[in-house]
Amino acid sequence: MSDINNRCLDVFPQWLDTVGSDVAILRDVLLNSEAEENVKRKVAGGINYLFKSLDLIPDGIDDIGYLDDAFVLRMSAVSAVSAGIDSLPDNLKERLHQLAADTSLIKELLEDTLFAKFEKYCNSLSDGSARGRTVDEIITDENVRKELLDDITAFVNEYKSLGFNKDEKNLIKLKAFMEAKLPA
Repeated sequence: MSDINNRCLDVFPQWLDTVGSDVAILRDVLLNSEAEENVKRKVAGGINYLFKSLDLIPDGIDDIGYLDDAFVLRMSAVSAVSAGIDSLPDNLKERLHQLAADTSLIKELLEDTLFAKFEKYCNSLSDGSARGRTVDEIITDENVRKELLDDITAFVNEYKSLGFNKDEKNLIKLKAFMEAKLPA
């Protein structure tokens, strides 16, 4: 088994365990009055992805169903950091930097071509919608934002990691889903 596969098999269960708390961090950034609008757009796109009915990997797929969500949350942190997070409190900056740093493992696993497609896809999420909510509406409409926040609260309270079988076949399935679903 390759070194990258071993690291992924060791780390991905931890990422699945923290999806709820990772969403809560992005929610806190979205709610922070000091956050720049562009930063809020980036995290709103990532959060909204959790509620897409057709995401990259269906949530019910054993072992890997929420890994795409964990990946997207980390890519949203990269986008937020790139947009400028100096105005945020230190605890939020630190967590965003930690999530962003995790993307190096994703890039290593997916390799350059597939990672570039994934990155492009993630960057487009701030222009998308889920459950009839666009990122623009989340940012500008208090009622839409409250609806999203209610969904986030329910998600965080109900989320339970499905576990992750440390089987190399799961990494093969993960990459196959990404290759099949990511737009060119």
